[in-house]
Amino acid sequence: MLSPAQAPLYEIKANLFKALAHPARIRILELLAAAPENTAAVSYLLAETGLEASHLSQHLATLRKHKVVTSVRSANSVTYRLAHPMIAELLAIARIFLLDGLADSNAQLRLAQGLPSEHLKRSDS
Repeated sequence: MLSPAQAPLYEIKANLFKALAHPARIRILELLAAAPENTAAVSYLLAETGLEASHLSQHLATLRKHKVVTSVRSANSVTYRLAHPMIAELLAIARIFLLDGLADSNAQLRLAQGLPSEHLKRSDS
Protein backbone atom coordinates (compact mmCIF):
# COMPACT_ATOMS: atom_id res chain seq x y z
CA MET A 1 0.00 0.00 0.00
CA LEU A 2 1.27 3.45 -0.89
CA SER A 3 1.86 6.06 1.77
CA PRO A 4 0.02 9.38 1.30
CA ALA A 5 3.29 10.90 0.09
CA GLN A 6 3.54 8.24 -2.64
CA ALA A 7 -0.11 8.36 -3.75
CA PRO A 8 -0.75 9.80 -7.20
CA LEU A 9 -2.10 13.35 -7.16
CA TYR A 10 -5.43 12.26 -8.69
CA GLU A 11 -5.94 9.91 -5.73
CA ILE A 12 -5.18 12.67 -3.25
CA LYS A 13 -7.62 14.96 -5.09
CA ALA A 14 -10.29 12.27 -4.99
CA ASN A 15 -9.86 12.00 -1.21
CA LEU A 16 -10.25 15.77 -0.92
CA PHE A 17 -13.52 15.62 -2.83
CA LYS A 18 -14.66 12.71 -0.65
CA ALA A 19 -14.07 14.94 2.37
CA LEU A 20 -16.28 17.59 0.73
CA ALA A 21 -18.97 15.10 -0.30
CA HIS A 22 -21.53 15.92 2.38
CA PRO A 23 -23.96 18.86 2.43
CA ALA A 24 -23.22 19.60 6.11
CA ARG A 25 -19.49 19.84 5.44
CA ILE A 26 -20.08 22.17 2.49
CA ARG A 27 -22.29 24.34 4.72
CA ILE A 28 -19.58 24.43 7.40
CA LEU A 29 -16.99 25.49 4.83
CA GLU A 30 -19.30 28.15 3.40
CA LEU A 31 -19.82 29.55 6.90
CA LEU A 32 -16.08 29.61 7.50
CA ALA A 33 -15.45 31.20 4.09
CA ALA A 34 -17.96 33.97 4.88
CA ALA A 35 -16.69 34.57 8.42
CA PRO A 36 -14.15 37.28 9.20
CA GLU A 37 -10.67 35.91 8.55
CA ASN A 38 -12.30 32.57 7.55
CA THR A 39 -12.56 31.75 11.28
CA ALA A 40 -15.53 30.73 13.45
CA ALA A 41 -16.16 29.28 16.90
CA VAL A 42 -17.88 25.93 17.29
CA SER A 43 -20.80 27.66 19.03
CA TYR A 44 -21.38 29.78 15.90
CA LEU A 45 -21.19 26.72 13.63
CA LEU A 46 -23.65 24.87 15.86
CA ALA A 47 -26.12 27.74 15.77
CA GLU A 48 -25.84 28.31 12.02
CA THR A 49 -25.92 24.68 10.88
CA GLY A 50 -28.53 23.40 13.31
CA LEU A 51 -26.53 20.19 13.66
CA GLU A 52 -26.27 18.25 16.89
CA ALA A 53 -22.92 18.82 18.59
CA SER A 54 -21.83 15.21 17.99
CA HIS A 55 -22.63 15.40 14.27
CA LEU A 56 -20.86 18.74 13.87
CA SER A 57 -17.86 17.27 15.68
CA GLN A 58 -17.75 14.30 13.30
CA HIS A 59 -17.93 16.54 10.23
CA LEU A 60 -15.24 18.85 11.58
CA ALA A 61 -13.04 15.82 12.34
CA THR A 62 -13.39 14.66 8.72
CA LEU A 63 -12.48 18.12 7.44
CA ARG A 64 -9.49 18.26 9.83
CA LYS A 65 -8.35 14.77 8.81
CA HIS A 66 -8.23 15.86 5.18
CA LYS A 67 -6.53 19.14 6.11
CA VAL A 68 -9.40 21.31 4.85
CA VAL A 69 -9.80 23.08 8.20
CA THR A 70 -7.59 23.69 11.20
CA SER A 71 -8.61 24.25 14.81
CA VAL A 72 -7.31 26.23 17.78
CA ARG A 73 -8.38 25.60 21.36
CA SER A 74 -8.45 28.58 23.70
CA ALA A 75 -9.74 28.03 27.24
CA ASN A 76 -13.22 26.48 26.82
CA SER A 77 -13.75 27.26 23.14
CA VAL A 78 -12.51 25.84 19.87
CA THR A 79 -12.19 27.98 16.78
CA TYR A 80 -12.05 26.58 13.27
CA ARG A 81 -10.48 28.13 10.21
CA LEU A 82 -10.13 27.22 6.57
CA ALA A 83 -6.74 25.56 6.19
CA HIS A 84 -6.09 27.52 2.99
CA PRO A 85 -7.80 30.63 1.60
CA MET A 86 -8.18 28.95 -1.79
CA ILE A 87 -10.82 26.65 -0.27
CA ALA A 88 -13.19 29.64 -0.31
CA GLU A 89 -12.34 30.12 -3.98
CA LEU A 90 -12.96 26.42 -4.67
CA LEU A 91 -16.45 26.79 -3.16
CA ALA A 92 -17.07 29.95 -5.22
CA ILE A 93 -16.01 28.19 -8.43
CA ALA A 94 -18.30 25.24 -7.64
CA ARG A 95 -21.17 27.68 -7.13
CA ILE A 96 -20.50 29.39 -10.46
CA PHE A 97 -20.26 26.02 -12.20
CA LEU A 98 -23.58 24.88 -10.73
CA LEU A 99 -25.38 28.17 -11.40
CA ASP A 100 -24.15 28.18 -15.00
CA GLY A 101 -25.50 24.64 -15.42
CA LEU A 102 -28.84 25.69 -13.99
CA ALA A 103 -28.94 28.72 -16.28
CA ASP A 104 -28.33 26.46 -19.30
CA SER A 105 -31.05 24.09 -18.12
CA ASN A 106 -33.48 26.99 -17.64
CA ALA A 107 -32.69 28.32 -21.11
CA GLN A 108 -33.35 24.86 -22.58
CA LEU A 109 -36.59 24.60 -20.62
CA ARG A 110 -37.77 28.00 -21.89
CA LEU A 111 -36.96 26.95 -25.46
CA ALA A 112 -38.81 23.67 -25.01
CA GLN A 113 -41.83 25.45 -23.54
CA GLY A 114 -41.92 27.73 -26.58
CA LEU A 115 -42.23 24.83 -29.01
CA PRO A 116 -45.69 24.19 -30.43
CA SER A 117 -47.60 21.44 -28.68
CA GLU A 118 -47.87 18.21 -30.52
CA HIS A 119 -51.27 16.61 -30.48
CA LEU A 120 -51.50 12.89 -30.52
CA LYS A 121 -53.58 11.67 -33.40
CA ARG A 122 -56.01 8.91 -32.74
CA SER A 123 -56.53 6.37 -35.34
CA ASP A 124 -60.18 5.57 -35.72
CA SER A 125 -60.30 1.92 -36.59
